[in-house]
Amino acid sequence: MSGPKHSCGVVGFALNTNIAPFIYRALRVIQHRGQESAGVSFYDGEGIQTVKGSGLVHEVLDAERLASIEGKSGIGHVRYSTAGSKGDLNSQPMSVATLHGQMALAHNGDITNADELRRSYLQKGWAFLTDSDSEIILRLLSRDSSSYHDPIRAIKNVMSIIDGAYSLTILIGDRVFGVRDPYGFHPLCVGRLSEGYFLASESAVVDILQGEFVCDVGPGEIVEIPPDSVKISPPHKLSNTAHCMFEWVYFARPDSVLDGRETYQVRRNIGKILAKECPVDADVVIPVPDSGRAHGLGFAEESGISYEEGFMKNRHVERTFILPDQKQREAGVSLKLNPIRSTIQGRRVVVVDDSIVRGTTLRKLVQMLRKAGAKEVHVRIGCPPIISPCYYGVDMKSRDQFVATNRSVDEIADLITADSLGYISIKGLVEALGFSEQDLCLACVTGRYPTVIAGESHRFQRRLDSDF
Repeated sequence: MSGPKHSCGVVGFALNTNIAPFIYRALRVIQHRGQESAGVSFYDGEGIQTVKGSGLVHEVLDAERLASIEGKSGIGHVRYSTAGSKGDLNSQPMSVATLHGQMALAHNGDITNADELRRSYLQKGWAFLTDSDSEIILRLLSRDSSSYHDPIRAIKNVMSIIDGAYSLTILIGDRVFGVRDPYGFHPLCVGRLSEGYFLASESAVVDILQGEFVCDVGPGEIVEIPPDSVKISPPHKLSNTAHCMFEWVYFARPDSVLDGRETYQVRRNIGKILAKECPVDADVVIPVPDSGRAHGLGFAEESGISYEEGFMKNRHVERTFILPDQKQREAGVSLKLNPIRSTIQGRRVVVVDDSIVRGTTLRKLVQMLRKAGAKEVHVRIGCPPIISPCYYGVDMKSRDQFVATNRSVDEIADLITADSLGYISIKGLVEALGFSEQDLCLACVTGRYPTVIAGESHRFQRRLDSDF
């Protein structure tokens, strides 16, 4: 609820039947990953057509537009802007025409050297229609496809130029490709239906389409999905990956399995470890819905404190995180969540949430609980304090916005008006995730980045002013 804003979501289909109903359902499944715009690019037998716009999937792909999608291969996207401005111009998929045919691209993540690349190519006379880093990938790909006449070789060359986070679905003519950056920041998987194969950001798509999970796209892999098989190109491997820990803590659906770890179980593990590390004497554990539920359940199981629903969520109000100012967002919180008095009144309450960024939403929730009669309000958080910006696709760009900047835990507790506050430790989070710390991106909580970022410390760097 009070966590960071979502990354984007991508899908791709290569079937022996019309993709329209499948790609529509797939995008609805991953709607939580992006709620500003949605779109589909598809090959109609003659060329690539694109249908996209601002809004939720069912708003953009209404009955009339959905009926216009006639093709057996295509890609789709849901967007939350983290690089590039909002609006239809930056909505995806993006498509271009080249001498060797049309292509379209859908992108989840941020390219960390995008500004450098843009300046370089502007000096060479290139023109850009958007300020999106995704357009840079597409233009590089179109250039190299013309040079190599081989999509795989062209994609590999583009991967050698761009840096940062990217899970991509690409449509070149009627061919569908999936690409994951060598660090494996954000997820991408392959599923199979009786009608063919598909790609999706999360495995929940496989379940809901009643398909069969084939594999995760590995870090650095390029996958092509013709209707009858899966072709995987050997990956460009690095010694360590950098899976974004927020995919499990907050972004992904609880029913998705990412790189072998079920999100729901990871969140329960986080809650259990949080209860061990930050115990509290209380009467009831309540989650902040929806992302705090599994964390809260784990906390209750480990602590032995009763778990109950403490907030009623209204799912039919505007999306508060895209409202233009903080007063409107805070008013939106009151519309979206309301305390359940029978759970709260006269009791010592533990509120469990996934993370704190600004702290303003959580402060509002704590005050709502006190007004509902809570005797004490203790806050427990399933992510360590966020202290550093994200450059890889999460909307946390400035240290100024973080409540943990230059504040102690006790000072943050005072700010959100809680009786106590506890965060899971970095060690505890790593344990819950089940990966080596060196294979995770923890930059927002450690200040050490898996790629070289100007002015920031690298995770294998001893000092900021040293090389490595």
